[in-house]
Amino acid sequence: MKSGKRYKEVCALVDKTKTYEPKEALELLIQTAKAKFDESVEIHIRLGVDGRSADQQVRGTVVLPAGTGKTKKVLVIAKGDKADEAKKLGADIVGAEEIITKIQGGWVDFDVCITTPDMMGFVGRVARVLGPKGLMPNPKSGTVTMDVAKAINDVKAGKVEYRLDKANIVHVGIGKVSFGVDKLFENFDTLMNAIVKAKPAASKGTYLRSITLSSTMGPGIKTTYKM
Repeated sequence: MKSGKRYKEVCALVDKTKTYEPKEALELLIQTAKAKFDESVEIHIRLGVDGRSADQQVRGTVVLPAGTGKTKKVLVIAKGDKADEAKKLGADIVGAEEIITKIQGGWVDFDVCITTPDMMGFVGRVARVLGPKGLMPNPKSGTVTMDVAKAINDVKAGKVEYRLDKANIVHVGIGKVSFGVDKLFENFDTLMNAIVKAKPAASKGTYLRSITLSSTMGPGIKTTYKM
């Protein structure tokens, strides 16, 4: 596929042989984000781990201080008091067995699914639907919990999940171009700190192999992070 003239022009601004300091990289990213919409900013981190080994998994959540710039639709699967609590706290959709039936029919019009432990037997029935889409609740991500209030508030405040893909790379959105350098750096630093703390004891050699920042339509920009 041929690259457009605009893309070639912004690519020329990036020195592919250079690894930029984080704030310098973010300034360049904003400069190269020329789309007519507010582009998302993503970070791609290649880690020196073997994700095939259970003792080298890297997965967790972190609340980005400047938020994500996206409004997430939250589904809470719960009953009784916890369902009532979820409704009061601004969950977009609240339900129980009837929601499971909808999901079995292919409905997945939500961004995050939170459930209480007592409902996991029902939620397990739709694991094959939710799992591939990254929507399956998990205790490690804080989405299987009795503290429904905290789970909802965290998501609304800018909570993101990080996890390895098959190539041992973590991909996370850290905001929008309109945030500006300072807010993006705050999110970048918070995420990177969390990933460094999540380093598995079994990991040997260089942990942070490469870090690349990019906007939705812009080129990748290599950056660094001091552990």
